[in-house]
Amino acid sequence: MNLKFTSICTVLMLLFFFAGNVMAQSKNGSISGIVKTSDGNPAAYVSVGLKGASKTTQTDEKGNFKFKNVAEGTYTIKVSAIGVSAQEKSVTVVANQNNQVDFAIAQSSSQLDEVAITGYKTPNRKPANLSKIAIAPMDLPQAVQVIGTQVIADQQVNTLGDALKNANGVALGANRGSVGENFFARGYSLGSNNVLKNGARTSIGGVPDASTLESVEVLKGSSALLYGGVSGGAVVNMVTKKPKFETGGEVSLRGGSNSFYKPIADIYGPISKKLAARVIGTYENAGSFRDNVESKKIYINPSLLYKVSDKTEVLLQGDYLKNDYTPDFGVGTVGNAIVDFGRNAFINAPWAYNKTNTASTQINVTHQFNSAWKLNVIGALQAYNRNYFGAERPAANAAGIVARSLTRSQQQEYTFNQQVNVNGNFKTGFLSHTLLLGADADQSRIKADGGYYYNGNKSTTSFNYGNVNLLDQSTYFGSGIQPTTTATTNTLSKVFRMGTFVQDLISVTEKFKVLAGIRWTFQKTPTTAITNLESGNVTPGTTVDKIDKAFSPKFGLIYQPLKTTSIYASYANNFTSNTGINVATDAPMDPSIIDQYEGGIKNDFLGGKLSANVTYYKIKNNKYAQAALSDPNKREFSGSTESDGLELDVSGVIVDGLNFLAGYAYNYMRFTSTLAGTGVIEGERLVGTTKNTANGTLFYTFQNGSLKNLKLGASAFYTGDRLGGRNTTKSGTSTGIIPLSGFTTFDFSAGYAWRKISLLAKVSNITNELNYFVHENYSVNPIAPRQFLTTLSYRF
Repeated sequence: MNLKFTSICTVLMLLFFFAGNVMAQSKNGSISGIVKTSDGNPAAYVSVGLKGASKTTQTDEKGNFKFKNVAEGTYTIKVSAIGVSAQEKSVTVVANQNNQVDFAIAQSSSQLDEVAITGYKTPNRKPANLSKIAIAPMDLPQAVQVIGTQVIADQQVNTLGDALKNANGVALGANRGSVGENFFARGYSLGSNNVLKNGARTSIGGVPDASTLESVEVLKGSSALLYGGVSGGAVVNMVTKKPKFETGGEVSLRGGSNSFYKPIADIYGPISKKLAARVIGTYENAGSFRDNVESKKIYINPSLLYKVSDKTEVLLQGDYLKNDYTPDFGVGTVGNAIVDFGRNAFINAPWAYNKTNTASTQINVTHQFNSAWKLNVIGALQAYNRNYFGAERPAANAAGIVARSLTRSQQQEYTFNQQVNVNGNFKTGFLSHTLLLGADADQSRIKADGGYYYNGNKSTTSFNYGNVNLLDQSTYFGSGIQPTTTATTNTLSKVFRMGTFVQDLISVTEKFKVLAGIRWTFQKTPTTAITNLESGNVTPGTTVDKIDKAFSPKFGLIYQPLKTTSIYASYANNFTSNTGINVATDAPMDPSIIDQYEGGIKNDFLGGKLSANVTYYKIKNNKYAQAALSDPNKREFSGSTESDGLELDVSGVIVDGLNFLAGYAYNYMRFTSTLAGTGVIEGERLVGTTKNTANGTLFYTFQNGSLKNLKLGASAFYTGDRLGGRNTTKSGTSTGIIPLSGFTTFDFSAGYAWRKISLLAKVSNITNELNYFVHENYSVNPIAPRQFLTTLSYRF
């Protein structure tokens, strides 16, 4: 923690705050208003232009807009959006007065949503929920990307992983046992703390379903100011669909290769003038291109929206996911190398299973004190349990022989999250402030069974299902007999987190802005409590209580030479809590303090129809933690790492019906200094990180003629060179690196809409590319071959 830097930030904030008191007030006037749909709902993010002053803006999520510092005179205001009938009104501006002009467009809110599928709203102007405040990304000194409704629908996105393929700089690093996708952003693994649903921490152990997603938001870089102990790579937020005060819905049937079928129902409407509901449910049954692998899923997402008054609303959401699927560690390795003996070869025990249940509920209360100040309170509860049994770690010797040692796991996890956020706008002299104050806390309890013995024999505490020869598929099945297991212990682990923060976006002029803030975080991890299931006795674990405390500052400068261009530079600091015992001290691991520097340019072109953003970053971690090389049951600080990278994202619609999204990311995360004798070799890229990634999606819907409503689309996804295995150690104790080459997959889609019916089909991985995602040296999972997927929908 750099106290000098924090002091400088504080002094700068105070100077900006008080300097404006000696400045003269503007003699210009202002224009504000609200745009509503035909059914009385706010028309969010439609374009509002001020003719004669060459000014444009967009409405916020409440349909509000405002033009400041407008010279005296008469002007014409134009409200427009793709597929929406434009409206114009005249207004006369008087000095030092605000002029109110409201609009009501002909479309309903559902029609406006439909327009958004083929239309376009510049992402640089639409605030993301992740920022906890209505600040447009153009005014944030940080990269933001939103995977919206259009992309999710066009690509027939089925899981969170499908959506994140479109987020440049976020790459799938491994899919360990096919029971948990492990994503990396800017070289850092996105753990459970980094994935949110509607702003609250959520579990990704059950492979999140995308049926109810309205968008996926990615706030790249350090977000510790807003969310506490998260990794420095990115924070991902799944935003679900909300109730509407109009009756409607959609039923769909999705089917495809390997006996995949998935009916989906989405129904919404008003219960009364103040209460609306929505229910989304789905059932999924799927085989796999992998032998003996299957999945069954039940998912339901009910929600209620209660408008207490014009200023207060309460949103209550529920979520339940039951997912049973086969754990699959892929094809394994032979002598620390990948051998191509068939993409379909299944090595786990034939009866292996992974059963998960995730249930959550969230209440979100929003109160608008006035046009300037707003309060948001969130309370969330989640329960997750997992029942797992199977063979793991198929890392064979040079002859292909490996023991299939069984792993048994049962755990229950309960997470509670609370947030209070207050934000508002005010002025001090010539300075405009957008202030955010917040406090949050969450608690988690994990109960895990352990100490298993097999087949009723208390002396048999480990079990080999039988050696297998990876080079001989006749040995894969084994005996087919599932042993019985009995747990002897239950371990209770708890984590308590809390924090408070303040952030201020200060507009010094229309072109120059400053964002500054600081957070204090407290985290306590008590010693575990171990219950002997036979005697009932409870004993403490071997680790003592662990407390982490840290300040996390953030400071950024934004310069906007044009209304359509934003140039920024920022510094942010975050800490990550490290689990385990330090092999050097036999004490709990200290946290890692991570410094991140970022600069970028955000641009809108062609009147907002095209957005292009470029970001450069450098992340430094002087206390990188990993499993100790001398004792795998403990941890160690192995030295320092640096992560440098470049990100480019382009999106937009040049003509009606043509939507595209593209991105490129480069990342180089390596060890810069390590322990003498036992550390990892300096300069070697970290295992799991990807050097280059790129993505591109283009969809066009014919607008006129005999081909009207025909949709054609194509997507390409590139995953560059990366490293599997384990990083090379100076002592030569590592099992070694597994180099992985880059690969590209291509998808092609075609569809047609007729009245309320639509059909969309996709062929993925057209070239039948073969490659792998690797976790260490044993979970080597092939990518899916060429497959077919189609969705038939009826909207009512």
